[in-house]
Amino acid sequence: MIDLLSNIKIQVNPKLYVKDPETSALGKKIIQNSILLIDEIGFEEFTFKKLGEKISSNESSIYRYFENKHKLLVYLSSWYWAWIEYRLVFSTTNIENKLEKLKKAITIVTENIEDDYSTAHVNEAVLNKIIIEEFTKTLHNKHVDKENKEGFFLIYKQVNYRIEKMIEEVNPEYPFAKSLVSSIIEGSLHQHFLKNHLKTITNCNSEINPTSFYLHLVENLLKK
Repeated sequence: MIDLLSNIKIQVNPKLYVKDPETSALGKKIIQNSILLIDEIGFEEFTFKKLGEKISSNESSIYRYFENKHKLLVYLSSWYWAWIEYRLVFSTTNIENKLEKLKKAITIVTENIEDDYSTAHVNEAVLNKIIIEEFTKTLHNKHVDKENKEGFFLIYKQVNYRIEKMIEEVNPEYPFAKSLVSSIIEGSLHQHFLKNHLKTITNCNSEINPTSFYLHLVENLLKK
């Protein structure tokens, strides 16, 4: 799968950037180091000025790629979910058993992420940490409806839709497929967050991961 992914360009809504960062060495450097810096200091403390200092470039050069740091975060989130979608497609295409196909999909969207070395400028393991800590900030703001209409979250919704269809294949009579998928995806991020920070209110720990919880939940919930 790594060889296949290395030949695929992750597609992100062009409204999220001024200039496509994938088209230049500086753009890729901005993406690579913004991930590392956000992980290091958090999104609240992150600024283009600090990023410019990290990459030894003018702050203005970053604005030639991104209008503001919010759009950069939405871009990184979109890139992540597009990468997850490719993994979903490649990993489930040849699985004939419907329940096993669904379980594989749930594993992909809930598991601990390792870096994919075929994308040298993106450390997916670090980006996953940012998604766990910061993804809700892309949605929970006053502009979410406008940005949704502009397609900022289309890739994220596509991931939800793919798994929704798998649930319907396993149990067509289950009436809450959409709500179940969004609960699994966002809930798993929350469980990872609790596991890292508020350990006393989750069963997830170093031995029990969110994937185990959600596989157990779905297998029991969708029994006919």
